[in-house]
Amino acid sequence: MKIAVLALQGAFIEHETVLRGLGAECLEIRQRRDLEQSFDGLILPGGESTAMGKQLKELNLFAPLKAVIDNKTPVLATCAGLILLAEQLQHESTAHLQTLPVTVKRNGYGRQLGSFQVTGEVAGIGDIPMTFIRAPYIVETAPEVEILAEIDGRIAAVRYENQLAMAFHPELTEDASIHRYFMKMVQEHMNLTH
Repeated sequence: MKIAVLALQGAFIEHETVLRGLGAECLEIRQRRDLEQSFDGLILPGGESTAMGKQLKELNLFAPLKAVIDNKTPVLATCAGLILLAEQLQHESTAHLQTLPVTVKRNGYGRQLGSFQVTGEVAGIGDIPMTFIRAPYIVETAPEVEILAEIDGRIAAVRYENQLAMAFHPELTEDASIHRYFMKMVQEHMNLTH
């Protein structure tokens, strides 16, 4: 199983470490020609969403990346990755890939709670540690989006078709449950398409 990881900036190395620990091969996406290689799943890591969105356009990665997601390749998006996927950003006129029918509030937890860690339940996975770093949260979802986790009444993780997205950073804890769940999604997709 080969997982492509968007490696423009942010916490991509940490995702790769977890994936390799679970036996997956990783491919770093830094330029358009990297997307020409074959891969089975995609990770959009945390980082600075505005900078990432800008780099995606400058490097001509925007349209091919959107095509990969529209083509039903399984994608795991964390923190800034969630912002990149969101159809709408609250109180903002622009959005990025717009493949996930949710509205997201950037820096949703405010400065005073800029970073925190809690243990929370994720549907289908169980209780896991969740690290939030100046995290967004999901304000609302389309009816067809499955809500997987809520923290303090705010939506922190969702699944929609091939897209698994969360406001927290599963790659920054010792718990690999989210990545295991994602790899299961990838395996199911591989079984359907091969």
